[in-house]
Amino acid sequence: MKNSWIHRAGFAGVAAATAVVVAAAPAGAHVSVTGPDAARGGSAVLTFRVPNESGTGSATTMLTVQFPGLTEVNTQAMPGWRAEVTRDGAHKVTGVTWTADAGGGIGPGQFGSFAVLADGLPDTDSITLPATQTYADGQIVKWDQTSSGDSEPENPAPVLKLAPKQSGTAAGHGDVKAAMPDNQSDKDTTARWLGGIGIVLGALGLLGGLGMGLARRKS
Repeated sequence: MKNSWIHRAGFAGVAAATAVVVAAAPAGAHVSVTGPDAARGGSAVLTFRVPNESGTGSATTMLTVQFPGLTEVNTQAMPGWRAEVTRDGAHKVTGVTWTADAGGGIGPGQFGSFAVLADGLPDTDSITLPATQTYADGQIVKWDQTSSGDSEPENPAPVLKLAPKQSGTAAGHGDVKAAMPDNQSDKDTTARWLGGIGIVLGALGLLGGLGMGLARRKS
């Protein structure tokens, strides 16, 4: 992975904060995704929020999220859950499935947070990540619908907006003059001119001294 290892320290903090967060889920909630540092073509920690909306009091015991062929995905270690990464023939990541241990899961009135460290995000304005939520009683809810117009569908797919691609040129590795303040650049230019003039004057003085020494010897 190229840039993903830069996020390891941040990923550790997110893992501690999001390891199966349990709290009351707001009414009308649905599976959603966040990634504050996600940029086009880069790496980021993506966190999926999964509320339990079962009308029968059944626990959520499985979550599957589809990915559009990412370079790599590292799953957060979560007690009580096991994760399985799915890949295509080119070894690109196409999905992750989380399954709760026997007797576990996300209970009614609760939600869980599932985080991954994703590398090789697409070079697009946004990314759609369809999800499938499975309950212990066999109910399956697919969060895969896309918005049309101003109305939101009943089961919208998680969508993540991506920031513009980060420039590979940083100060100190590109044009040094461009990275400097204008006044600093002007000072450096003046210093170079003065230094050059000093060298020329020094050389003329040396030549003049040698000429005077030769004239005295001849006389």
